[in-house]
Amino acid sequence: MSSRKRSGKEQGGKQSTGPWRVHFFRRHPHDDPYESVPARDFLDGCPTKVSAMMVAVARAVAEAPPPTFSGGGKWEAMHGKMGGIYEIRVDGPDRHHYRLFCLLERAGADLGLGGPSLVLVTGLDKPFQTKLSDRDYDEVLELVAESRKRAPRSVLR
Repeated sequence: MSSRKRSGKEQGGKQSTGPWRVHFFRRHPHDDPYESVPARDFLDGCPTKVSAMMVAVARAVAEAPPPTFSGGGKWEAMHGKMGGIYEIRVDGPDRHHYRLFCLLERAGADLGLGGPSLVLVTGLDKPFQTKLSDRDYDEVLELVAESRKRAPRSVLR
């Protein structure tokens, strides 16, 4: 048994140990012959400070681990049709909003992730005081569904 501190609950009542792992979702060659990594591509296109803050939040969530991380407005559970997805929220220059969409894989050991994991799926940005469209959210949901349809999960290693 691991000597690491126990925290959080696994599905089925099992305890999980922290910290969780962090992975980037990688598109499978059957879905994208280039095997793109949407979250990494998104972060590469963000202003440096925004990208650094998003990575720092992801690390903090993984270290907490997620079931106990409070978020402080930077980590939010989504609702409605986006339920089961989490977002890292960071504001950039000119109050431009950046969102990184994530999944919690509590049963990550069973999914080839090596243990409970935070999977960074994709990101979107939007101008101040605007909303993302239903089409934007549908594109996120398509990538989430693609991520969840394979075991082991397709992630950047």
